[in-house]
Amino acid sequence: MEKNRPIHLQEVICSSQDSKISKQITKLLSAGVIRKIAPRVYSSNLEEPIEGIIRRNLFQILGTLYPGTMLSHRSAFEFQPTKTGQIFLTTSYTKKVKLPGITIQFLTGHSPIEGDNKFSGELYASQKARAFLENLQASKKLGSESKCLSLPEIEERLEQIIRVNGEEEINKLRDQARILSEQLDMQQEFEKLNRLISALLTTKTSKILSSPLAKARAFGKPYDPARLELFETLFRELKQTEFPYREEKNTTPTSFRNFAFFESYFSNYIEGTVFEIDEAKQIIQTNKPIPARNDDSHDVLGTYQIVSNKKEMEITPSSPEEFLKIISLRHSILLSARVDKNPGLFKDKNNFAGSTSFVDFNLVRGTLIQSYDFYGALDHPFAKAAYMMFVMSEVHPFLDGNGRIARVMMNAELVKAGQSKIIIPTVYREDYMGALKKFTKQRKCDTYIKMLQRAHEFSANVYSENMDEMQEYLTSCNAFIEDSDVILKIKPRFE
Repeated sequence: MEKNRPIHLQEVICSSQDSKISKQITKLLSAGVIRKIAPRVYSSNLEEPIEGIIRRNLFQILGTLYPGTMLSHRSAFEFQPTKTGQIFLTTSYTKKVKLPGITIQFLTGHSPIEGDNKFSGELYASQKARAFLENLQASKKLGSESKCLSLPEIEERLEQIIRVNGEEEINKLRDQARILSEQLDMQQEFEKLNRLISALLTTKTSKILSSPLAKARAFGKPYDPARLELFETLFRELKQTEFPYREEKNTTPTSFRNFAFFESYFSNYIEGTVFEIDEAKQIIQTNKPIPARNDDSHDVLGTYQIVSNKKEMEITPSSPEEFLKIISLRHSILLSARVDKNPGLFKDKNNFAGSTSFVDFNLVRGTLIQSYDFYGALDHPFAKAAYMMFVMSEVHPFLDGNGRIARVMMNAELVKAGQSKIIIPTVYREDYMGALKKFTKQRKCDTYIKMLQRAHEFSANVYSENMDEMQEYLTSCNAFIEDSDVILKIKPRFE
């Protein structure tokens, strides 16, 4: 598109052996319409800094000035200069060329072969298998000065291929690299690549791996790195924030069970298991399902069975392995009636909520294990509760019942510390769901934390020895209303 424009309108013009173009450049330069910004490079942009113009049009410049060269090594993966402005090209000679803000490193190597990609003009880019081989060459320099990515970076790129596209794709890459290594005389590099892939697939020793992500894969515990970044964001914010302690006021068995009833009722209501209050009371009081709604009734019973048991709710994990055991056991109780949902077992296929996709089923176990480190470093019970709830919600480790288990795990942290549990009432559902989605999509956790703090403040006022009295208070706070225009009221209790 750029080269089809009149020359005086092109942001970047490169010198040419075409005499017509050379004369035009000379004329425009004399007239002050264009300026020289680098050897053999001119620009009609007379205002912006030269470094920015060069960087923005770098590949066009390279493809014009150095036809037949190939973007290679780390540049074939990154498609941008390094932090220190290095870009690496393979050609028939070794040379260093400096442009404003950019250093072009020409490396001696094989010309483009079948499978290499034409990128910009006459500039090529190494195909993926070739780029891996190139990045496993020896390099005298380190960091952004090096032509090669670091070994952990290479390992993580290989792990990503397995994570996203499966073992078949990584084996295809290995087969392609084997063939290319013969053409390019890079057999030693292929042997390195083969060892890394074998380690990632756990067919050979994993001791050669250096990346934590790659090691996790090799030990059968691959995880979702993007989710771990999200959990770290939440951890840092929770760690740096002071939260009030809200003592549990439902200290008798009766009041604890009363709260547990509404906790169970609202938690199921959020997930679409809707009963009238009197129907839910009947289920709990009789311990029998309502005819024609057996599964839904058991969902309410299963939730109540867990959250009304104070001894059970005082159990929190002390290790990653215990974490997995606790959530599996509680899930098996919660969904005991839904055999098709594999109660107690992690999901065997991926699940979605609208446009939101959760952690890949192959990465559930590893992601939960990795998340535990941040959990273990938190101190405040509210911080641990908020962290645990989000992790469970974001991973979605089971086929169904994830939201309910997330809230159970949240409240267990609070019960263990003698703090008020949290109810998410019907009127607050959209605030709750919206805050979770916003954190996931925008990577900012402030709305999520504030939402949960408000829910905690509200819930701390929900206490009574009398269930009807507790229901009256909830009603006065708009707790049961399904209307987005109605807000949750927080009404302090006066003794």
